[in-house]
Amino acid sequence: MTPDPSKDTDALIVGAGAVGLACGYALAQVGLRVIVLEAGPRIGEGVSARNSEVIHAGLYYPTDSLKARLCIKGRRALYPFLESHGVSYRRCGKLVVGNGDAEIAALKKVWTQAEHNGVEGIEWLSGAEARQLEPQLRCDAALLSKESGILDSHGYMLALHAEIEAREGHVVCDSPFAAAAPLADGSAHRVNAHGVRRGGGTQGWSVTLADSDRTTLTTSYLVTAAGLDAQEVATRIEGFPTARIPPRHLGKGVYFRYTGKAPFQRLVYPPPIPGALGTHYRLDLGGQGVLGPDLEYVEEIDYSVDPAKAQRFYEDVRRYWPTLESGSLQPDYAGIRPKIHGPGEPQPDFRIDGPAAHGLPGLVTLFGIESPGLTSSLAIGEQVRSLLESNKPGY
Repeated sequence: MTPDPSKDTDALIVGAGAVGLACGYALAQVGLRVIVLEAGPRIGEGVSARNSEVIHAGLYYPTDSLKARLCIKGRRALYPFLESHGVSYRRCGKLVVGNGDAEIAALKKVWTQAEHNGVEGIEWLSGAEARQLEPQLRCDAALLSKESGILDSHGYMLALHAEIEAREGHVVCDSPFAAAAPLADGSAHRVNAHGVRRGGGTQGWSVTLADSDRTTLTTSYLVTAAGLDAQEVATRIEGFPTARIPPRHLGKGVYFRYTGKAPFQRLVYPPPIPGALGTHYRLDLGGQGVLGPDLEYVEEIDYSVDPAKAQRFYEDVRRYWPTLESGSLQPDYAGIRPKIHGPGEPQPDFRIDGPAAHGLPGLVTLFGIESPGLTSSLAIGEQVRSLLESNKPGY
């Protein structure tokens, strides 16, 4: 990957959330000139700002999936990065708890999956052993993950931003993406049965912004990390095969803040539910307890929190925290996850598509980067860099 002074930049990333900034950081580390574009007025105000800020250990994900590999690799890189950059975090650990035969069976599946994934720092605990750690818990058994934690996600993104700028890159806000077209080298292209272009190549990309000047930038490499807008961005890339754009589903989750003294010092999770990890507890960096998210598929992006949902939270959480007082939960915030599967469908892997997937050299597109995307972000950046280094369109 050699800088090309004939272009305005060497690598252009669409989206300045945690993942887009991590991609920019990975590419800047090898000497490329990087520009990260953000449609909004500030970095990280989308998916990256509305999540649990949990550092996941990698317990749940299918062995050898991108989620498993990148979560574990990303987590191992994330703690040293946070430490070296003075970003607040706590390696507080996590208890996944089970009550009754069905939940204990689900817990054993998590235990087995974590072992297959090579996750370090996990222990099986009896209910009594778990209560020695967290006396207010009710559980028959628990899985302790010592490597799980929480972080200041905005502080992390500011550190990535600073690293990009320290390498003479730029993060430019209020710069919405309008379109991209390949700078063709004149080679012939073939299209396979799936609509993917094969053969030929590009000399880079021409990217147009939806600003008042319709600014156009040329770049050798283009990465789209647009979160909830990933599918819309892909439709605006000339030559991108429509068949390679997955459907977008909006998974809304709301959070409630506990108004009393925080009962637990560790993360507390139930066994996972279809499509999500279940309504869990965390102690935020300010010392307050937060519960959520739930999961509701919605048609529109709406960050309101219905106070009536608190009743369902009380019912769910009292399975493992029976002394949760009525009236102690207050609506806090909501997030929308960029899911690429709908209700009742199997949860798919991350989609990180390089030239071999879509046939367009110099392009990597990301879809469905939800949890554990924040934990995985540094590893995702390295994965994107690797795909661009090979830059093979495939046949």
